[in-house]
Order: sequence, then C-alpha cells, then structure tokens
Amino acid sequence: MNDVSRRSFLSTGIAAGAYAAASGVIRVGIVGCGGRGEAAAMNAMNAGKDIRIVAMGDLLLDRVQEKRTALRLKYPDQMAVQDDHCFHGFQAYKSVIAASDVVVIANAAKFHPLHLKAAIDAGKHVFVEKPHAIDPLGIHMVREACAEARRKSLCVVSGLQSRFHPGYRETMQRVHDGAIGDIVAIQETWLRPPYVLYPRRPGMSELLYQGSNQYHFHWLSGDDVPQTLIHNLDRSSWALGDAAPLSAWGMGGRSTLKGEIYGNVFDHHSVVYEFPKGVRVYAYCRTIPECYNENSSLILGTKGRCDLLKLRIEGEINWEHSGPKAKNNAYDLEHVALFDAIRNAKPINSGDYMVRSTLITLMGQFSCYSGKQVAWQQINDSRFCHAPRPEDVSYDTTPPVKPGPDGGYPVFVPGETKLL
Repeated sequence: MNDVSRRSFLSTGIAAGAYAAASGVIRVGIVGCGGRGEAAAMNAMNAGKDIRIVAMGDLLLDRVQEKRTALRLKYPDQMAVQDDHCFHGFQAYKSVIAASDVVVIANAAKFHPLHLKAAIDAGKHVFVEKPHAIDPLGIHMVREACAEARRKSLCVVSGLQSRFHPGYRETMQRVHDGAIGDIVAIQETWLRPPYVLYPRRPGMSELLYQGSNQYHFHWLSGDDVPQTLIHNLDRSSWALGDAAPLSAWGMGGRSTLKGEIYGNVFDHHSVVYEFPKGVRVYAYCRTIPECYNENSSLILGTKGRCDLLKLRIEGEINWEHSGPKAKNNAYDLEHVALFDAIRNAKPINSGDYMVRSTLITLMGQFSCYSGKQVAWQQINDSRFCHAPRPEDVSYDTTPPVKPGPDGGYPVFVPGETKLL
C-alpha cells in the first residue's frame, strides 16, 4: 500500500489513532472475556506480530483480569492491556471501542447488534461473533450497521468461520459445480454437552448471575439454534447458493436438564426448513451430557452425497480433499482475512450472509418456542425484541426471568408461548 492509499484509508475507513504507518501497530479491543473472547483474542494475535490487544471489557472485572493474565503468558509481546484499560460493566464496551482500532465482539449475543453499531459509528473495524442477534429487532440493527460499514469502508467480519476454511471452500465449490447433482436435502447436526456453567457466587445479584452464565438464558444468548446450529445452517444456505428458506417448523423443549445453573434454555431442538425447489434441511441440536455427540453437515444430491466437515464426496464422483483437515485453523484464518484487509485498505464485509444465516436460525428457534410454523417474510418483517432492549440494560435492570420456588427458571411452552 502506498502512502497516499494508506492515508486515504486511515481518514475514511478508520478513526484517528488507528493503524498508523509511524507505529505499524493495530490496536485491538476485546468486548467479552469468556472462553470465546479469550480464544478470539488469540486468533487475532495469531494474524500478525503488528497486532496488540490494548483494551478488554466484560461484565465482571475479575474475568477481565484473569484472561489478561492468561493471555500475557502466551503472548507477552502482543498483550498491552494496562490496568486502566481493564473495563467492566454494561457500559464497558464504550471504553473498549474508544481505545481501539479494531473491536472484537464476543460477549452475550443480546448485545452484539448494539455494540456492532457503536463500533461502526465510531469508525472502527469489527469482528463480531455469532450469533449476530437473538431477535428480529437486533438483526435489523445488524443489517443497518453493516450497510454503514460499507459506506465508511470499514471491515465487518463474522465469526461464521466455515466460510474461511480452504477445505470447505474447495469442497463446496465442487458441490456447486454439480459433483453430487442437484441437492435434494441436507442434514445438519450438532449434538453436544452444555456450554460452560458458572455457579452462582455468594452475594451475586440475580442480574449478574444470569449475565455471567449467559449461555443458559434465552434473553441473553438466544438459545441453541442461533448459538450452535448457526454454523450448520450457514453452511446449508451456502450450499444452496446463499438461499433463504421459505418457511420452518420445529420441535423442542426441556427434557433432562434441571436446576438453576441451566437457566431457561431448551436442551433439544429439531427444525425442518423448506427451501425453494422443494429442498428440505433437517437440523438437530442437543445439549445434554452423557449422550451421543455429533457435529456434521451432510448434503444429499441426485448423484451422490457430500460430507462437508470430512471434506468428502461420494457417489458418481468420489473425491476427498488432500490438504490438512484441521478445523480450528478457520478461526485463525477469519482473523487473517480481517487484518490483511485492514493493512491493504481493501475492506471486507460479511454482512449479507451473517444477517441471512442469523435470521434462518431465528426462524427455527421461534418455531420451537411457539410450536408454530414461521415464514421467512414473517421473521424478516418482524420487529420483535426479547425484552429488555440491550441499550436499556443496567445494574438496576430486573431480569425478565426469575427462579421459581424450586430454584429453576420457567421455560417457553410450545403451543402456549406467543412470539413475533
């Protein structure tokens, strides 16, 4: 990049104090210091020696400090978070954005749209984890923020890392080129134990407990179809030419998990999506320990089948990818793509597929909750929000769900729950 293009990019695509030729350093801030935030920070630092983590924010200060210490041990030359850049609370994201050139958003998904918009409004590049919203109102904010990022020549990269996996890309191209004929059905499966569980600390308020244990409360995480199956359903849409389904119906509930630590999310979901040309996608997820586990994307065609995650095609054409099959490299590669785009003043924007794939998961989740069929146009036009709105959440907020006499939380009831 010559001096003219670099100066132009700095003035139009990034806020003052950003990636500067004089310092040669890209300052990165992390919003959300759970396991995903910590991993995303490592993925970012793996993308270049010029990357410095300069600010971290989380609901809990001790979690910020714990992750800072752990990351310093692994990346002593790239961790540059001083004590006064360890932020906590519901407004911490503002301080992280102000201190950074690139913002990594990896906190509770409820806040992803708000924090994405704030970062783009401030002229910062963004990496935002999935799911990108947990309700239709949130995804409208995401769509608008991504459009604003394009106008400002800012990068927005999604945590849907499958799109950055070279083996998946080659395999998917062969599917698109007709290696398995016409696609007739897709099976998407992710069966696993529950995500990390944080016990309630003595004296912790109900709001902070739910916030620190966010994967297990629907109003914070969006539940498991957006949280987990979004990767699978993004791959289905990709296989079908980035198509959107016409409708979806689903079944789900709480069969096994008991006790307050599991919050109020479902522990199993099954969703059937109808895509154009009669193609059906069958999607399954389960979060119960001591059960059979599987993560797979199986694409069935008129001439064969594709096991995408195994990089294999069988049928009239038999083929298997000969390159490395490690899946985790995609987590690094999405950050490599982001920071290369910043260095080279060639912004990239994942907005189209991150909005579409998130909406696909919301169709399925809302159908499982309500027991109703949900149409694409219905979810796309809705402005429904899981209350409270993210901008209204503070330490004084009363959580929308409270534990009952037995300590457990009420869950949605298909056939009775009304949404949208």
